[in-house]
Amino acid sequence: MAVFATPREAFGALRPACVRLTQAQTAENVALLRARLAAVGAAALQELQEYVLFPLRLALASPGPRRERLAQSAARGLAAVLGATRLRGPELLRELLAELCACLAPGTGPPPAPAPAAAPASEELKLAVVEALHALIHSADGDVILSLYQPPALHLLGFAVSLLLGLAERERAKQVKISALKCLQALVLRCECQQHRRLREDEEQQCGDSFASFLPGVSLALSRVITADIKQGHGTTVAAIRVFYRVVGLVMADEQLARIPENKEKPSVEQSGVSKLAVHRGPDWSKNTAEKLSLLLRKIVERSSVHSHWKVRLELVELVHHLVRNCRQSLVDSFTHLLKALVGLVNDENSEVQSRCNEVLQHIAEQQLVAHNRALADVLSENLHSLATALPRLMNSQDDTGKFATLSLLLGYLKLLGPKVNIVLNSASHLQRLSKALMQVLELDVTDVKIVEDRRWGSGSGYEGSLQHGVQKGRCQKKYFRFFTEEKVFQLLQQICRVLGYYGNLYLLVDHFMGLYSESAMYRKQAAMVLNELIAGAAGVGVDVLQEREVSLDVDDIKGSITSILDEYTDQANWYLVTSIDAEETSHELSVNHSGLAALPGAACGSVLPSPDPRVTTRTMNSNIWQICIQLEGVGCFAAVLGKEFRLLLLSALYPVLEKAGDKTLLISETAMGTLVDICEACSYDSVQCLINENSDYLVNGISLNLRHLAHQPHASQVLDTMLRHSDASLLPLVEDVIQDVLLTLDQLYDHQASTFLGVLYSLMAALVKWFGPSCSEEHRRRQAAERQSGTLAQVQPAITRQEVEQFFLDYVRQKQVAEGNLSDSGDEEADEVPPVAKPEPSNSDTEGETPLPSHAQLAKDVMERCIHLLSDRNLRVRLKVLDVLELCVTVLHPHGNHLLPMAHRVWPALVTRLISDDPLAVLRAFKVLCTLAQTCGDFLRQRFSKDILPKLTSSLLSQAPASARAGPVYNHTLAFKLQLAVLQGLGSLCEKLDMGESDLNKVADACLIYLSAKQPMKLQEAAQSVFLHLMHVDPDSTWLLLNEVCCPHLYEPPHTSLQPVKLHGMGKQRNEFTDNVLLLLEKLQQQESSVLQAGTQEASPA
Repeated sequence: MAVFATPREAFGALRPACVRLTQAQTAENVALLRARLAAVGAAALQELQEYVLFPLRLALASPGPRRERLAQSAARGLAAVLGATRLRGPELLRELLAELCACLAPGTGPPPAPAPAAAPASEELKLAVVEALHALIHSADGDVILSLYQPPALHLLGFAVSLLLGLAERERAKQVKISALKCLQALVLRCECQQHRRLREDEEQQCGDSFASFLPGVSLALSRVITADIKQGHGTTVAAIRVFYRVVGLVMADEQLARIPENKEKPSVEQSGVSKLAVHRGPDWSKNTAEKLSLLLRKIVERSSVHSHWKVRLELVELVHHLVRNCRQSLVDSFTHLLKALVGLVNDENSEVQSRCNEVLQHIAEQQLVAHNRALADVLSENLHSLATALPRLMNSQDDTGKFATLSLLLGYLKLLGPKVNIVLNSASHLQRLSKALMQVLELDVTDVKIVEDRRWGSGSGYEGSLQHGVQKGRCQKKYFRFFTEEKVFQLLQQICRVLGYYGNLYLLVDHFMGLYSESAMYRKQAAMVLNELIAGAAGVGVDVLQEREVSLDVDDIKGSITSILDEYTDQANWYLVTSIDAEETSHELSVNHSGLAALPGAACGSVLPSPDPRVTTRTMNSNIWQICIQLEGVGCFAAVLGKEFRLLLLSALYPVLEKAGDKTLLISETAMGTLVDICEACSYDSVQCLINENSDYLVNGISLNLRHLAHQPHASQVLDTMLRHSDASLLPLVEDVIQDVLLTLDQLYDHQASTFLGVLYSLMAALVKWFGPSCSEEHRRRQAAERQSGTLAQVQPAITRQEVEQFFLDYVRQKQVAEGNLSDSGDEEADEVPPVAKPEPSNSDTEGETPLPSHAQLAKDVMERCIHLLSDRNLRVRLKVLDVLELCVTVLHPHGNHLLPMAHRVWPALVTRLISDDPLAVLRAFKVLCTLAQTCGDFLRQRFSKDILPKLTSSLLSQAPASARAGPVYNHTLAFKLQLAVLQGLGSLCEKLDMGESDLNKVADACLIYLSAKQPMKLQEAAQSVFLHLMHVDPDSTWLLLNEVCCPHLYEPPHTSLQPVKLHGMGKQRNEFTDNVLLLLEKLQQQESSVLQAGTQEASPA
């Protein structure tokens, strides 16, 4: 269809349709006109605007009962014309506005004065009329639209506003509600389109004065829409929130209210009637309106902040931003709710809401709206005070999600206050409320018994994972709190404390929380946690803020605070706490359990604190453990803050931390090791070993001084223990004198302090084994392998002569006579002379003794000397520790046999007593020592073992076998089972190492045979198999014969008829409980013989 571009052409095309519609107002005629309008250009239609609008207006306001279809079509026609043209007459604007509003009113007459209800029209008609209104407002030029905001047009404007509000509030159709709200937004001249020009200040003022009259009705109606049922859809709620803050932001704008005179101007005579509708936005009106809006805003914020749709929450953020930016003076009382909403949405689940929230908060901080607005700062301070007061109650009543939201609110207030947070901190009431709230929220759960039960046994694991090579970042121990479980809640609390430290007066905060630390043991752990985070925040470590602080802290200021906190942490009353009942029950150290090192290890303790209550509870010990751990974490945090500057504080910090690294409580020991790693990283040490070695002179001096005052300084041994576990052989020359001091002190105080010093000696021996043992043991293994290989080859002879066969039978006859007891006198004399054979050893030792022992071997010898005397101590724990140390001493002295053998000779009587008449635990430990001695001393123990130990072991095994055969699965956890298992696992190697005689081997085989029964526990069967495997290496023939006597799988036919048939008791026996294990052993014996023959053949083939 051709477009009519000129007014003349357009008039010719439109005139018939306009005349026809004027004569007959029908929907068909309106449709015909709309069709013709589609072919007319915008410029031509602008010239014919009023001509075309006339028939449409006539159809819209036709007399008689309203015809829905006609009115709807006419409204759409009006919208089409207005959308394509510009309205340039104020009168025409007012007339069209009145006519369109009349379509929405109950009657067809002039607009009613009071706010009428929406007309009972169809949803389609309402939507068409609202869209026509929207087009009308957008088509009016700037000066034309402003005529609506003049006092004479105030009643018409109010009529339109009330109708649109009625549709938004009471209409059910979502599209109609949203369109009405968008039209209302356009009517306030705050829509998002670009058609309206930017208003000047006087024009803004004029609009604000006009809408001030409607503000109560508009705000109430919109608040009802916003807080209505969620079923209305999020689109309606979003549109209502947007209109609400646009209208409120216009009327309550600070810039406009600042230009309003205090007294209302007297209106002229002709305007006196209209002026009654207008309001004067003076100070009193502003104050009263702000109070009423505060109630509505609170209601809106509470409902919208928890709305299920993220777009509603996002629009709420925009509401806060708009009002904070434009109305921060007039609506300051409402900021309690507005900022609460904004801060609460910082951690919203939706990323867009989070991002926009952070942008708004950042804008508020950059504009320094709080810093330059004392009233706003006061509001935030009061909010903070109220929240801190309610925090303990909320932590008790809310779930973790609610707690997270509450703490996010608290953190947001602190971030918004920024440097102004000192207003809160300088108020004693505010600071007291905030600190006590943190104390209650951070209360730890100290009911877990496992924390107390977990112990660091021995030091084997310590050597394996002692961070010798490189440094790993230490981590804080996971804590369990009374009022929350999720880690993100604790992270929020950490941020709160760090923000306080970043912005607040550090000296004031440290002094206050140190007061709480000292005030009550109930607050001590929480106060320590807060102090640690305050220092981190003051240094700017891991703190997230919106604005920089006004003045950065000097390093000296932070160091001063750290020094005072360290002094308090390492004070005896706070560092040496009861962490286990074991510490009270072992020996007689109750009176010094609380006394310990001062800040400097060499400083003498002024007084001994009273002994702890012997009825200490698990809860108390758990609490003490956590307190020490938190203080250790604090030391690591302080090191990270100061960096290399912390080296100056190592004199007061390193010694106590090393003490705790040697603590028997696993949690404390691990935390202390993490602290040492943090110190290494902060002070640029390559490893914990490097840290200890470079500070060893100071540490050794402290240990030496404290060993002289052991009653007041009972923890010096723990420092030495830690140094030995986490250093290398280069430390040995430095600690030799200290070890001698330990040995001398042990000689003097063995009745009371033996257990403590034996722990140090164990660490020393373990360190010596680690530093000097591998090369010796490797050489020993090579020698053993060579001996075994030569022995194996010796068993294989490529050819046997007649003389050798004859000698074999002669030897057999002689051995048989010996076995039957037919010994001649010469044989007895020979037997009696066996013990003196070993006597030349001491003379050889003396000869070699002229060469001095290495320092580490001499230390081991000195330690072993003490062990010999302490092996008969009445305290079982002491005996067990002595046996552990003794085993390591034997390992260290192994390469120096001429020194080891005399010591073994001296230790033998006491060791035999431990093996045959002591507590099962001691027997078990002593047997391990015996096995170690057998590996190192060999032939020296053969006669002694055969005479003193073997009969008791075999009889014990035989007596216990019936009990273990009848026992159930629980037996595997008993001490008797562990003792049986240890003896069986070690007995075979003992026989092989000591090269036992045939009679002794027979005793061992007879005692272990019963454990091949399928009725025995599986582990005991496997251990018994290992005994026979060792016996196969020593005497394979006897072992083969014994096993075949039990179960013989084959029938052996004689190779010649002159020979008698071989008869073994095991032939032809039915399957029994021993069959499986015996057959398995015979199979392994056969494999062993085959491998020996094959090796011999290969050896002989080159010849």
